[in-house]
Formats: sequence, C-alpha cells, structure tokens
Amino acid sequence: MLRCLATVLSMWMVMAVPAAAQSDVRGDGTASGPWRAGAYSFSDELGGFKIRSVSGLGTKEDPIVIVQELNSASPVTMIIRATRTIKPFAIAGDIANGVIHMRIRTLNASQLPWLEFEFELQEILRKPSVYGDGLSFDQRRTDSSVIVSDRFKQYDDRFEPYDRLIYFDGYVDPLDIAEFSFMITDFTPQPEFYLLQDPRIPAS
Repeated sequence: MLRCLATVLSMWMVMAVPAAAQSDVRGDGTASGPWRAGAYSFSDELGGFKIRSVSGLGTKEDPIVIVQELNSASPVTMIIRATRTIKPFAIAGDIANGVIHMRIRTLNASQLPWLEFEFELQEILRKPSVYGDGLSFDQRRTDSSVIVSDRFKQYDDRFEPYDRLIYFDGYVDPLDIAEFSFMITDFTPQPEFYLLQDPRIPAS
C-alpha cells in the first residue's frame, strides 16, 4: 500500500505543477502556499490536506483549478483571500469581484472510499455561512450547469439554513482522483472566507 501510495503521489506531483501556479517556497524547495491565481489566494495552512497547484483566472471560460490531496477522511478547511482590489461584479482578473468559478481536483490519499463529498462556505471560521450574508454557491441560481463532478452523478445545493453543496450517487476509491466544479458568489465580497471540505465514508 505504501509503495503504491508513493507511486501515485509521485505521478500526482508531476501533474500538479501548471506554469501559472504561484506560491511561496520553503527552504527545501517545496511549495508552502498560499497559492495565488486570479484575484485570490488559496491556503492549506489550517492543515489536514495539501494544495499542490493553483491556476486560472476564475471565470467560466478560465476557472481557478486547484489540485490537492486529502490524507484522511476528516473535514478540512481552505482559506480563500482576496489579493486584489474588491469591487462587486466587476470584470474578473485584476479585481476581486465576488464571483469565482472553481474546479477542484482531489486525490483521495486516505485508506477509505468516499461515498459523498460536501463543501460548506463560511465567512467566519467554523461558523457556517447563512443565506443572508450573500456568500453562497450561486444562491441566485444563475448557472446550475457549472455544478458537476466526474465521480458523482447528483448534487444537492442547500442555501438555508447553511450554504452547503453535497455531491452524491458515486464513490472515490483510495488513491483515486475526483473532480468537482462549482461557482462561488458573494454579493458583499469579503477579504477572507473559508471553504470546508468534508469527504463522507461508509458507515461502520
């Protein structure tokens, strides 16, 4: 198992270094984040997972693509920060406009299969976002076609009482890769918010 994991992670690292990705570098030459793309940065500093690369602008045509690995089936939280001027619904790029098209490619580096995968938005760490704060997975439902996954056939987006997006009707085996696409919108863009990621495993 360990040899297989090492092989997969080695191949994963080769796949996960697009030229557009930017991050800080540790003394040993490995990336430490935060990773910057478009008008935002993305950090794994709260632990439990590793971001391997980030690229893209954040538009539908050029979504921000995050390559990451989860080493357990426990919930993890990504920190997303605006790195440019905040101006709601301006043209994406040099402006943090509160609309981010995202594609997350996740390696299941745990030893358990995932039967569902949930994302939750938070404006305050460990406090779920609510309908009235404006932060959501496109609560105006402007384009539901962007919510897709290559491993799960269905999804459920919940805006009340919490902003959650759950992918289901599928599975992700250990050492397999799952891709999730969705759009985040914020009517009152914040300089910092959080994306909780929670893989669901079979009940014991």
